[in-house]
Amino acid sequence: MVEQKQSGTIQELSLESVMSDRFGRYSKYIIQERALPDIRDGLKPVQRRILFAMSKDGNTYDKQFRKSAKSVGNVMGNFHPHGDSSIYEAMVRMSQDWKLRAPLIEMHGNNGSIDNDPAAAMRYTEARLSKLAGEMLRDLDKDTVEMVLNFDDTEYEPTVLPGHFPNLLVNGATGISAGYATDIPPHNLGEVIDAIIYMLTHKKVTLDDLMTFVKGPDFPTGAIIQGAEGIKSAYKTGKGKVVVRSKTEIKPLKGGKHVIEITEIPYEVNKAALVHKMDEIRANKDVAGITEVRDESDRDGLTIVVEIAKDGNADGILQYLFKKTELQVTYNFNMVAIHEQRPVLFSLQTALQAFIDHQKEIITKRTVFDLKKAKDRQHIVTGLIKALSILDEVIKAIRASKDRKDAKQSLINQFEFTSPQAEAIVTLQLYRLTNTDVTQLQAEFEELAAKIAQFELILSDNNELIKVLKKELLAIKKEYATPRLTEIQAEVQEIKIDKTVTVVDEDVVMLVSQSGYVKRASLRSFSASGVENGLRDDDSVVYLEKVNTLQHVFILTNLGNVIYRPIHEIPEFKWKDAGEHLSQSITGMANNEIVIQVIVVDDVNALTGEWLAVTNDGYIKRVAMTEFTPRSNYKKRAMPLINLKSESAQIVGLTRLMAQPGTNQQVVLASHAAQGLRYSLDEVPIQGGRTAGVKAMNLASDDYLVGGDVISDENKCAIALISNRGAFKWMPVDEIPVTTRAKKGVAIMRELKKDTHQIIAIQVIDHEQSVPLHIVTDTGKTADIIPSEHPLGQRYSNGSFVIDVDTMGVPETMTRLQQPLVLN
Repeated sequence: MVEQKQSGTIQELSLESVMSDRFGRYSKYIIQERALPDIRDGLKPVQRRILFAMSKDGNTYDKQFRKSAKSVGNVMGNFHPHGDSSIYEAMVRMSQDWKLRAPLIEMHGNNGSIDNDPAAAMRYTEARLSKLAGEMLRDLDKDTVEMVLNFDDTEYEPTVLPGHFPNLLVNGATGISAGYATDIPPHNLGEVIDAIIYMLTHKKVTLDDLMTFVKGPDFPTGAIIQGAEGIKSAYKTGKGKVVVRSKTEIKPLKGGKHVIEITEIPYEVNKAALVHKMDEIRANKDVAGITEVRDESDRDGLTIVVEIAKDGNADGILQYLFKKTELQVTYNFNMVAIHEQRPVLFSLQTALQAFIDHQKEIITKRTVFDLKKAKDRQHIVTGLIKALSILDEVIKAIRASKDRKDAKQSLINQFEFTSPQAEAIVTLQLYRLTNTDVTQLQAEFEELAAKIAQFELILSDNNELIKVLKKELLAIKKEYATPRLTEIQAEVQEIKIDKTVTVVDEDVVMLVSQSGYVKRASLRSFSASGVENGLRDDDSVVYLEKVNTLQHVFILTNLGNVIYRPIHEIPEFKWKDAGEHLSQSITGMANNEIVIQVIVVDDVNALTGEWLAVTNDGYIKRVAMTEFTPRSNYKKRAMPLINLKSESAQIVGLTRLMAQPGTNQQVVLASHAAQGLRYSLDEVPIQGGRTAGVKAMNLASDDYLVGGDVISDENKCAIALISNRGAFKWMPVDEIPVTTRAKKGVAIMRELKKDTHQIIAIQVIDHEQSVPLHIVTDTGKTADIIPSEHPLGQRYSNGSFVIDVDTMGVPETMTRLQQPLVLN
C-alpha cells in the first residue's frame, strides 16, 4: 500500500509509485502519439501533422515546391512541439521511393540515398505533397474526422486523416515504442484495393480468398520473397518470417570469365555497406575466385557487379554471398498498429476491415455534410425563384425599406421568406434579374434535388454506400496502381555452399608426428627445406604425404580418440617449424597419448569401411567409419573409437578395413608371452564408438597383447616380429592355425629354459613385397630391417639376432619404414 502524506502543497510519495505512474503515462504517450501508426490511415502523429500542415499551407502537388524548412517550421510551431530534426527526417522518409511504395511527399534536392547517405539540410531542399497524398487529405474540410486542439490550443488538428487509400499496407511502417514494436512491409496498391473490393462484395471471406489478391509484400526495392507459409502466417496472426533474396544473374564474359550482376536488393538494406562487405570478402580471400566488386548504379537503376575469375565457381560464390552478406536477409513481420485507441497485433483481414469501416464512416460524414449543404442551397434557390416570380412586389418592398436590415425584415413579414432567403435576395445583383437566370435557378434546383435524393439514398442504403466506396477505390487504382516489383516464390531455397568456393584448391604437404604435432606447408616450402622437418629428436613421423586442401584427415591415438580436421584447417607453417600440437585445440588429451594412425579421405559424407581396434588388455572391436562423420564440436572434442577399461590400456593394433567381397578375412594376434591366435574376422561384432569391444584372446594374468592385424590372403602374408632380446624373425601366417576368438593361442617362438624371448611388436607384411621395417630401442637408437634378407622361420624358431641389446638397448617399437616423400 502506498503511503501518502500531504502538508500544504508538498506531497510525500514513494519512489516506486511515482516512477510507475510517470513511466506508465510516458509509455502510453509514445505508444499512441509517437511510434505506432493508426490502423485507419497508416500514419504516425508526426507524419499526419506534416501532411495536414502542408495541405493547410497550400503546399500541394499542383503548386510550386517550397522550402522544406518552411514546412518543418509550420509543423513544429503549430502542431508538433518536438525537434526540427525529427520532423524533417519523417518528411524525408515520406519522400524516399526506396522506403515507401507510394511516396506521399515530392522533394527537390538531395533527399538521401539507398546507400544511407543523409539528406541535405532542410534549408537546401524543397518539398510539396504528392498527388496521392491529396487522396489522404481529400474531404478533410467536410467534417469527416474529429478535430482537436493543438498543444497550445490555438489551432485544430485532425486525429486521423480521411485516408482514401489503404496507406498502412501500401507504405508499411516501422517503429519502436515502450514494450511494442512494429514492422509492416509495403504492399502493392492495386492488389490491396482488389482485396478490399472483394471483401465489400462477399459476406464470408477467408484468408485464402484475400491472398489470391494480396500475394505478399511488394517492396519498393523489388527483390525476391521466399516462403509462402511465412507470408500466410503473418497475414493470419500478424507475425511471420520470410526470406528476401536479391535478384541476381550470372552472365558470361570474354575469356571464360563470369560476372554476378545484382539488380535488386532486399528492402532497407544499405547498398554501400553491402558492396563494402562483399569487397571485404574478396580482399580477405574468404572465397576463391572474386576478382572485383563494383557498384555500377546510376540514374537508370541499381547495379552491383561481382567479377569472377576464369576458373572461379560463380554459382558457388553467389551461394556464399547469400549466406554471408545481406544479399539475402530474413524479414520478420510484426504487424502492430493503434486500433481503437490501443496497440493491436493485427491480421490482414483486420487491417482491411478497419480500413473499410473507416471509409464507411468518412463517406457517411461527408454525405451528411454534402446533404446539409445541398439542402441549404436548395432552400436559397427556392427563395430566389419565388422572389423572381413576384419581382415587382419584392423591389417595391425593398425600396420602401430604410436599410438592409429593414429590407430583410420586410421580405420576411410580407412574403414569408426565411431569414437566409431574405439575405440572399437583398444581396442579389441586378444582372441576375433576367429570365435566363430564372431558368438557371430552376435547373440548379432540379440538380440539387437529384443530389439530395442520392445523398439520402447513400445514408439510408448500405449497398449504395458500398457502391460509392468501390467506385472511389477503383478510380484510385486506375490512377495510381503500378505493376508488382517483388517476385514471390513459395519455397525457401536452401543455401548450399560448395567447399571449393571457401577453400582454395591447392596441393600441400602434411605431416603428423607421433607426439601429436600437425602442420601443412606449401610444396615450395617443403622442397626448399631439405630433410629438416622441425620435429624433436625423440619424435617421429606417422604421416607425411602430399595432400589436397579439399581433403579431410582422421588422426587416431593410442587411447582410442579420433580427431577430425578438414585439411584446409590444419595450420600452415614453414616446413622447418614444428607445427601445432593437437592439445592446443582438442580438450582432454592425456600426457601419454600418441598418434598411431592417420587416414586421409576425399569426402566425409561418404565414409566407407570399418576400423578394427585391438587393445593390450585383450579386447577387440570393429567400428563402422560412418560413426565418425564429423560433429559440430569437432574443433574442440575428439570422437571415441573404443572405451578403454583401465588406465594402462591402450590400442596396440589398428587396421582400416575395406569391403573385400569373396575374401575370408582373418584376425591375427600376438602377445608379449609369444602366444599367437588366428580366427575369422566375422567373429568380431561391429559396435559403436563408446563400447569396449569383446574379448580378443585369453591372456595369462601377466601377459598382454603387443599387436593385431587383419589378413586377406594367408598365402601371401607373413608375420614379422621382434623380441626383447633383439631377435627378429618372420614366418608364414599359416604357421598359426585358425581357431576361434578368445582362445589362448599357440606359441610362436620356442620357449627357452633361461632368458626366454618375449615379443615386443609384430607387423603383418606381404612376403612377396618385403617392406623395410624400422626398429627403435629404449635408448633411442634405430635399426632398419629388410625381411627378405632373412630366412622365413617356423613357429618354434626364434629367428636371428639383429640388435645387440647391450650396446643399442632393448627394442621398443617396430614399424614400417617411412619412405622419404618425393614430389613429382
